[in-house]
Amino acid sequence: MPNLATLLKSEILRLARKEARNELESLRKASSRYRSEIADLKRRLDLLEKQQAQVSKKILKKPAATESPEGAARFRFSAKRLAAQRQKLGLSAADMGRLIGVSGQSIYHWEAGKSRPRPAQLEAIASLRKLGKREAKKRLADLAGDLSQEG
Repeated sequence: MPNLATLLKSEILRLARKEARNELESLRKASSRYRSEIADLKRRLDLLEKQQAQVSKKILKKPAATESPEGAARFRFSAKRLAAQRQKLGLSAADMGRLIGVSGQSIYHWEAGKSRPRPAQLEAIASLRKLGKREAKKRLADLAGDLSQEG
């Protein structure tokens, strides 16, 4: 009659191998999936690098950028100057944003230097430079009136 301890030992060993085999199978599948995803990403990276190189060559071949058309004006932007203009007009950032056509948060970001306005917004900012307090308040009232009529 076989020894009970050896039978138990062999049964435990068999079950342990079975459990390890099941765990390893899921790990093998995951590893295979990750390898294929990595290979796909490498292919995409190579493609993007080639496209970037082609675009760089095209840009380098072009002559120096020409000046903007004569009719288009260029505006400079200063975050400090925008904040000073807003305070001079006695406007909150939200009110200034309504006049320009953006949110008050955009005004705060511009003043903090976190972002810069787009060219169309620069034109609107430049048009506000000519305004006084009364004219700014009048425009805000007109905007508020337009919104109440639409709503």
